[in-house]
Amino acid sequence: MATEREVRWGSTLDGVVVYAEGALCRRLATGTVPPDGRVRVTGLPRSVDPESVRARVLGAPAIRVTEARVETVSEPAAELASEPVSEPASASDDPDVGGSAPMGPESLRREVERLRHAHAAAQRRRDRQRGLIEEIAGLRPVPPERNPEDPHRRTPVDAWLELAEFVDDRLAGLHARLVALDEELRSAAHELAVASDRLARASTDAPTAHVDTTVSVLLAFDGVPEPVDVREPVDVRTGDEDAHDGARGAHHATGDGTDGAPGVEVRVELEYCVPGAVWVPTYRLSHRRGEAQGRLTLRAAIAQRTGEDWTGVRIALATADLRRRTDLPRLRSLRIGRRQPAPAPSGWREPPAGLGDLFAGYDAAGPAPAAPTAGRPRPRRSRPSDHTTTTGSAVAPPPPPAPAAVSAPAPGPVPASAPVPLPPAAPMPQAYGAAPQPLAAPGGPSRPAPAGAAPGSPDGFAARPGGEAFRRSRSAGARAGALPSAPAASAAAPPPPAPLPGPPQPSGAELDYASLVLSGPAEQGAHRGRLFPGAAPDPVAAEHRRLARAVASLPLPGHAVRPRESAGSFDHRFDAPARADVPSDGTWHTVTVSEIPLGLHAEHLCVPSVEQTVYATLVLTNATDRPLLAGPVEVTVDDAYLLTAALPTLAPGGVRRIGLGPDEGIRVTRRTHLQESTAGLRNNTTVLAHTVHVELANHLPLPVTVEVRERVPVTTEPDVRIDERSDWTTPEEDGGPEEHAEGTRLWRVELPAGGTTALDGGYEIRIPTGKALVGGNRRS
Repeated sequence: MATEREVRWGSTLDGVVVYAEGALCRRLATGTVPPDGRVRVTGLPRSVDPESVRARVLGAPAIRVTEARVETVSEPAAELASEPVSEPASASDDPDVGGSAPMGPESLRREVERLRHAHAAAQRRRDRQRGLIEEIAGLRPVPPERNPEDPHRRTPVDAWLELAEFVDDRLAGLHARLVALDEELRSAAHELAVASDRLARASTDAPTAHVDTTVSVLLAFDGVPEPVDVREPVDVRTGDEDAHDGARGAHHATGDGTDGAPGVEVRVELEYCVPGAVWVPTYRLSHRRGEAQGRLTLRAAIAQRTGEDWTGVRIALATADLRRRTDLPRLRSLRIGRRQPAPAPSGWREPPAGLGDLFAGYDAAGPAPAAPTAGRPRPRRSRPSDHTTTTGSAVAPPPPPAPAAVSAPAPGPVPASAPVPLPPAAPMPQAYGAAPQPLAAPGGPSRPAPAGAAPGSPDGFAARPGGEAFRRSRSAGARAGALPSAPAASAAAPPPPAPLPGPPQPSGAELDYASLVLSGPAEQGAHRGRLFPGAAPDPVAAEHRRLARAVASLPLPGHAVRPRESAGSFDHRFDAPARADVPSDGTWHTVTVSEIPLGLHAEHLCVPSVEQTVYATLVLTNATDRPLLAGPVEVTVDDAYLLTAALPTLAPGGVRRIGLGPDEGIRVTRRTHLQESTAGLRNNTTVLAHTVHVELANHLPLPVTVEVRERVPVTTEPDVRIDERSDWTTPEEDGGPEEHAEGTRLWRVELPAGGTTALDGGYEIRIPTGKALVGGNRRS
């Protein structure tokens, strides 16, 4: 019997929403749904979070997705095309690119390995050359040993000189060779460093060598129309079938290529979360002198290592946390008395009654053969995809097997591992879903074990009180070849533990219905026909997700602030108007998001009491309904780059000031004077009169606005009085964009081009004589 071919759909990444950390990806897949309603959609990355996958059908309200399960399949590659190593391209080959030709990840790995061996060989040659130099440099003339009876001999000076000349000539050649080897070693080290850096920056959207890994989503559809016979109707009155012979047997063409299986073409949207994506805002501010408007271009620096390249996708940026809590706190009442509110349901359902008798016919057929035969297939362990259909909170078990013919057992002892067959005269087992039968009285016939099991036991989720002892006694009897009597069972089994009050509390893994696996008849013991948590998570996928999260530790660009730190109490989403490309290489890439009009005007600020320097500033006004996060801003004045400053967070309708640095075209000078005197009838009040004189000079060719900041003392003593004598204003009256310290006073002056002005101010401090300090009233 031929098996149905699995329907596979390819998918395309359409949009990505990058959050403060992590991203929400949106894929689209189009195809024809087969009559069985099961389709596999491929193309997902290895770092996908299986618990975040969601699927829905677009444009077909009658069809819905009832199951979405992530599956990973890794298998050896059938045929690997040898990817040649790209040679460095000269500048004449490509006038725009002067480096090497593009390489794939596998080519880069091979290139790095080749350069590593070349670097090691160059280092060995250099070390060997140094050994030769040390060996030649160690040559010395050694005179022969002289006997005591021999007379003294003259030293052969010519031989010494010839040896020294030989050593010098040899060392000169070896040192010249050593210089060439050092240069070769430096070149090899440089090429190895460049290749290693290119490999580190390469995209991770590439299959592992020699292994093909496919991450797919298995979808189950509901509401698919039944196949319709499209043959032309036959006129039963005349029996005229010849006119319709050409139309007989016509059928719809299906998307998966199967004949005679019409389907419905739908479009499916997949959403899933991936770690390893971060973003920070950056800006570019352009304005012209004398204008009250400016253009602020919002750009985003995005870095991602999710395992898939974002090519031609719609980018959106969100300041929210992708994993934040969304549950609301609930305040429960304190009740005094016996009657208490019913506990919340735990999500646990007791297994159906009669589950132990579901496989009675399977056990009566005897043990499975060692090898499968043509007449009787070998029983296999059921998989989740064979019998399990995940819905809201229930899992449908497999139908009971058909009853098999029961033969009389052969005489002799029953092996311990063989199941106990039912006698022919035994009554039919209890059907699946029937009402539970009462337990047999002591000494009477026993019934199968109850279906429930406790969460901590290996039997399943929960158990009725006393069920554990009954199961142990039944299993002991099965190993002995007969069912034990009630007194023997009660004597052999320990007393049952006291049941815990309230409903069972299963763990989170037991309540994850999508990951539960239905054990088939091949499982022995209490696992048969029950749901248990599936296999452990994929360690390779967990490693991919761990490497992807390392992007969060990338160093930020200058003046950059992470979105969650600058957003504060609000969340906002920015949508890019055009599609963009962001490779999965773990480095920063800039994407233009939007252009925001801002109201601005240039002002100069000086605090002469701290520093006699005038600073240029820009006062920004956000008149839009979109917030601006803190980040670096490149300021361009009259199409000329000025500097990169730090933009503070600017809420809708907010006004903030950014500094542009000192302006040498405006000079400021400050002089102060203090006069001390007494006042009152008995001269019992000390008067400290302070005068401040500030001069400003504008040497720029255009008029400017200068804000001068001064301060006056602040007192908390009711007897000390401070009288101001100046025309300055307080920040509350001025209504500026900043918060000022208490006692701050402001002058706002309009200076024409080349003009000067003088500002005079002052204040008096009146202190009673009893509260004055001797020698403590001097002020600078």
